[in-house]
Amino acid sequence: MKKRGFGCSKYEGLGGKVEHDESIDEGAVRELNEESGLLATRFEKHGMLLFYYEDNPVAMEVHVYLVSDYMGDVVETDEMRPEWFGINELPFAQMWPDAARWWPHVLRSEKFVGRFWFKADKLTIAHEEFSSVESFSF
Repeated sequence: MKKRGFGCSKYEGLGGKVEHDESIDEGAVRELNEESGLLATRFEKHGMLLFYYEDNPVAMEVHVYLVSDYMGDVVETDEMRPEWFGINELPFAQMWPDAARWWPHVLRSEKFVGRFWFKADKLTIAHEEFSSVESFSF
C-alpha cells in the first residue's frame, strides 16, 4: 500500500521516476529495490500506459513490468507497505480504477498499451483507449 504522496492509501505497483542517467528498465529495477527491498533478476515489460488528468496538462507515462524472479526479502519503506495477494484476490476496490482494465492482461502475460483520461477528481475515467500489442518496438 502506498504510504505517502500521489496514490496514498491505494494498492499500486512499485515504481517512480527514471533518473537522467538510467534506462526505463534500470529505473524499474532500482525503484522496486528502493520501495520493497527486492532485487529483480528476471523481469519483462508487459505494458505502457499514459494517464491524463483534467487539472494537469502533463501526461503521466507508466511502464508495467512482471517480475518472475527476484532476490531479497520484502521490507516496508517510507514510501510503501508491500503486501502479497492471491491472483484471484487482488483488491481492485482499493486500487486506481484503471487497474481492473489492465491487470488481467499482465496475469495472462499479454503485452498492451493504453491511455486513460481522468476527471479532476482523479477517480472517474472519462475516456480510455486500450489495445494488445505484439511488442513495444517501432
